[in-house]
Amino acid sequence: MIEFTAIAILAMFPLCMIFATFYDLFTMTIPNRITLALVIGFAIFAPLVGMTLETAAWHVGIAFIALVVGFALFSLGVMGGGDAKLIAASALWFGTAFTVPYLAIATLLGGVLTVAVIFGRRFALPENLARIPWISRLHDRKEGVPYGAALGPAAVYVFSATPWMDFIIKGTSFG
Repeated sequence: MIEFTAIAILAMFPLCMIFATFYDLFTMTIPNRITLALVIGFAIFAPLVGMTLETAAWHVGIAFIALVVGFALFSLGVMGGGDAKLIAASALWFGTAFTVPYLAIATLLGGVLTVAVIFGRRFALPENLARIPWISRLHDRKEGVPYGAALGPAAVYVFSATPWMDFIIKGTSFG
């Protein structure tokens, strides 16, 4: 059972984040089904890895705080709603110990992405690239920046240092 759970976790979280990365890059949206899958996945896997109710409560609390802050930023026009929900769903998996490093890395990657997109928008697209819808949309100055393209890689990187990976590699349970 431990091996199946480990493989399922390894397939679930990183693949959801990778899917969110590319979906946001190509469409400038993050589907609710990705966020919902992450929340349901946490609810299923947390007890299976031996997470205590107290630890799970802390994970839920940090996710709630992330959601409130994310929606405040969304209401100010600073962040997309899908990004806010994806951050909260990721925080649910990361808890108090790994959410801040995740947000720090996502902020750095997002800053690089934003500078690159803004810089790239200063130049005309070659006609063959302008015909590709997602590249044309990414180049449009009226569009935002697909921040999910930074959130996904940051989450996968941080995930590799979490107790989830300890469970996957060593079979050790959460405290």
